[in-house]
Amino acid sequence: MSDSSIRPPVADRRPVTRTHHGDSFADPYEWLRAKEDAEVVAHLEAENAYADARTAHLAGLREQVFQEVRSRTLETDLSVPTRRGDWWYYGRTQEGAQYGIQCRTAIAGPDDWTPPVLEAGVAVPGEQILLDGNVEAEGHEFFSMGAFDVSDDGTRMLWSADVVGSELYSVHLRDLVSGERFDDVIENTGQAFFTPDGRSVIYTTRDEAWRPDTLWLHRIGEPADADVRLFHEPDERFWLGAGVTRSRKYLVIGLGSKVTSEELLIELADPTAAPQVVWPRRDGVEYSVDHAVVDGEDRLLILHNDGALDFELVSVPASDPQGERRVLLPHTPGRRLLDVDCFRDFATVEYRADGMPHAALLDHRSAELDVVAFDEPLYEAYFSGNPEWHAPFLRMGCTSFVTPSTVLELELATGEKHVRKQQPVLGGYDPADYGQRRVWATAPDGAQVPISLVWKHSFGEPGAQARPVHLYGYGSYEHSIDPGFSTMRLSMMDRGVIFAVAHVRGGGEMGRHWYEDGKELHKRNTFTDFVACGEHLVRAGITIPQLMVAEGGSAGGLLMGAVANLAPELFAGVLAGVPFVDALTSILDPSLPLTVVEWDEWGDPLHDPEVYAYMKGYTPYENIAADASAYPRILAMTSLNDTRVLYVEPAKWVQALRHAGAPDVLMKCEMSAGHGGVSGRYNAWRERAFEIAWMLDVLGLAG
Repeated sequence: MSDSSIRPPVADRRPVTRTHHGDSFADPYEWLRAKEDAEVVAHLEAENAYADARTAHLAGLREQVFQEVRSRTLETDLSVPTRRGDWWYYGRTQEGAQYGIQCRTAIAGPDDWTPPVLEAGVAVPGEQILLDGNVEAEGHEFFSMGAFDVSDDGTRMLWSADVVGSELYSVHLRDLVSGERFDDVIENTGQAFFTPDGRSVIYTTRDEAWRPDTLWLHRIGEPADADVRLFHEPDERFWLGAGVTRSRKYLVIGLGSKVTSEELLIELADPTAAPQVVWPRRDGVEYSVDHAVVDGEDRLLILHNDGALDFELVSVPASDPQGERRVLLPHTPGRRLLDVDCFRDFATVEYRADGMPHAALLDHRSAELDVVAFDEPLYEAYFSGNPEWHAPFLRMGCTSFVTPSTVLELELATGEKHVRKQQPVLGGYDPADYGQRRVWATAPDGAQVPISLVWKHSFGEPGAQARPVHLYGYGSYEHSIDPGFSTMRLSMMDRGVIFAVAHVRGGGEMGRHWYEDGKELHKRNTFTDFVACGEHLVRAGITIPQLMVAEGGSAGGLLMGAVANLAPELFAGVLAGVPFVDALTSILDPSLPLTVVEWDEWGDPLHDPEVYAYMKGYTPYENIAADASAYPRILAMTSLNDTRVLYVEPAKWVQALRHAGAPDVLMKCEMSAGHGGVSGRYNAWRERAFEIAWMLDVLGLAG
């Protein structure tokens, strides 16, 4: 049993008044924003100590869950090799090691397209270890790999690392012939990759608001102050990214806000040439570009939403991209086109229809779409690991809630699928022991909201009797929660918990309208959809409120905070990871990281009184009930160095909840991590084991 006699940390109430559009809000805990202040650090440490004390009774369960995850994992393992040039590249993990190791071995010859079968514990002939993350991480509490690239000729390698959790990376270079490091080190980068000739590095940097805004070229061996600025994006709403087409002909510079995009091309024969705009930006028009060669002509395939809510695919001449458009895939309502990648003879297309992701091939000449089908009711299929412009095989990934991640290759000449590897799950896991299906909840406005259910058959089918439920949600940025396998989830399902995903509006599961109906002045739909999903599970006899725990992270943490305010009686517990719970304060302050970029998602409350009033009506921190004694148990997880959702948001929220009488509120703050939590796979497993043990305790399954 948890020791409820331990008293939680109580922060002083030092009101700071915020006034906008004639409305004033006295914020008693804003002083906790002073990250470097010793008093604030002491308060966060006291929160950690309190959470540790209140969950001390779960130490044995945490260790048990951690060991369960280990027992299911083949800790010494290798990935399926990917051919690039004259080498097979792959990664390996070693039992007891936190980080992966990047390796390669030479191809047998130019016709060697079948990846070698690698076995743990068996030496790989000719193996070269390119980068050992464990060596690079030595001496650092936190370590995160960013970029990793090898030059086209295979002689040079670059990698970048973040050792504090800030998402600012230092780029390092190595000569793979001599094994020596170059003296060049490029600091505070985002993306980084080689030019095709391997003589230069192209990289991005961020502005003071953590927005990627500038693209640079660094010539290897020259001083950093000689780096050439290739492009700068001054508009604070737009992020900058870049990449090289698979054809290796163009550098693509992508500029995007939440609702508008623009792309520019530079022929890589001269990477310092002036970029050429494909289509000039127009507010509300999004598009992406790839390079194809059709009947000897350079063409650009453009995926866009200009007059096409769910996007359309067109082809234009590379020499005149604003000229005549040839429609390849017309706009079809309900078929949300997501991504197009060009190869020599065809393009791959990923799209959504009927709430599910799909993968297909598009012939350059005929424009016929060939869908790659899989025999499961719920699944995710995608293309991945195909760096070559032309190859006889096309690599794919496939998974579901019950099927471990599978790497397969499509033989283009025959259409045959070759399974190269399926994620090993030790301990006798059998997918047939588990079920998955989709049910539908009715939102207050009549919208039908899909819910994915996953369960273990031996505990009975959903609805046969009330069972513990773990209900997960996100609902922002058009991000979809698609079917995916998790060995960690088994530790809950094997104890009788049903895992459920509420595919609420604001996500992209049902097409672009699903996203549009859950953002800006429609954001409340995200919250009421989630509540409707929980209520449906209760009405259907699948669970009862005392046996349901809700979880969401980041923008999904905002969802958790809003749901706790809207329907505290519906859940026994709420787990909020890096939660965006002080949304209005953050979106009002353009000096904070990423705020201006976010205005297209949430609205601009700084300049628009209607948006201000709307956000003030739902931001969790400012809408806690005066008497929160009926609130569920709450666990907030955060990180001190998170630059996306600052630690101060959950820190303030937790204090406000306790002040209003919420009966059981805990917060854990990682003191050396960023938005993604701790680094290293064993550390990540232990962090998740902490969360799983807490949820099992809430559900009465900790004994």
